[in-house]
Amino acid sequence: MPSGQAGTLARMGVLALLWGSGFLWIKIALSGGLSPLDLTVIRCALGAAVLLTLARIGGQRLPWDRSTWGHLVVAALFCNVLPFLLSGIGEQSVDSGVAGVVNATTPLWSLAIGLALRTERGLRPRRVAGLLLGFAGTLLIFAPWQHSGLTGRGAAALLGAALSYAVAFAYMARHLLGRGAGPLALSAAQLLAATGLTTLALPAGHPPSAGPTLTALIAAAVLGVFCTGITFHLNSRLIADEGPTAAATVGYLLPVVSVALGAAVLHERIGLRVLAGMAVVLTGVALTRHGTARTADATARRTCCQRR
Repeated sequence: MPSGQAGTLARMGVLALLWGSGFLWIKIALSGGLSPLDLTVIRCALGAAVLLTLARIGGQRLPWDRSTWGHLVVAALFCNVLPFLLSGIGEQSVDSGVAGVVNATTPLWSLAIGLALRTERGLRPRRVAGLLLGFAGTLLIFAPWQHSGLTGRGAAALLGAALSYAVAFAYMARHLLGRGAGPLALSAAQLLAATGLTTLALPAGHPPSAGPTLTALIAAAVLGVFCTGITFHLNSRLIADEGPTAAATVGYLLPVVSVALGAAVLHERIGLRVLAGMAVVLTGVALTRHGTARTADATARRTCCQRR
């Protein structure tokens, strides 16, 4: 195997491990006494600190114009505040492995939003089949017709988090793509906005009966520094060097990592129905991406060349 290809695979593996482990760290932090809101604040603040440092090292400056900051606040709400908070609420009652599997439905919601907004054109039968198959897999995972199915507030919160990510991606593609600031600076500014929004919401939260454990604080720190700040940097570098297709491939590994870590560390039991649903969802996602990979790669590489 050529050294370049080996290096790409290594970066993809590290990125999948860091991103996929986020659901594990959320579960550990919640079990140690942190509330979903407290965890969201810590995650946003530490992620912002990491990206601000990396942006400064890279010579990227924060945006100053009011219009960009207005769009960043909206993006922070849907891409950080809501999904981070909803993931925490969901994992209070749902296993971390299942949370990772549900998160994999985000591309399906993105396509559905594109259809609703009529920004998706030339939709082929293969992608329609993938969309229907993906949502069928989601239904299989939750199995509301069974007594042991996943229903209730936790399941709804996890689906809401995946939907919120999809809304954010559509909004960011329309209003933030091509802005003057560098990607690290824009993401740092977005997480700064998310930190401000969540901090303002702290008085509305319910204080825990006992303080968080040291393990919970360590889990929150890992989640903020590595699973939020560092992962964005690794993902942006992977897109710049290899194109978005390579980066999107990591998305197929995230639920596998979350399920494996949940079983190995937390002794979570994932039934055959959930595993089958995960396979169906990932197959559907793969079908919805058919025909878009080459265009995305070409656009990303052209953008990188222009910036250089």
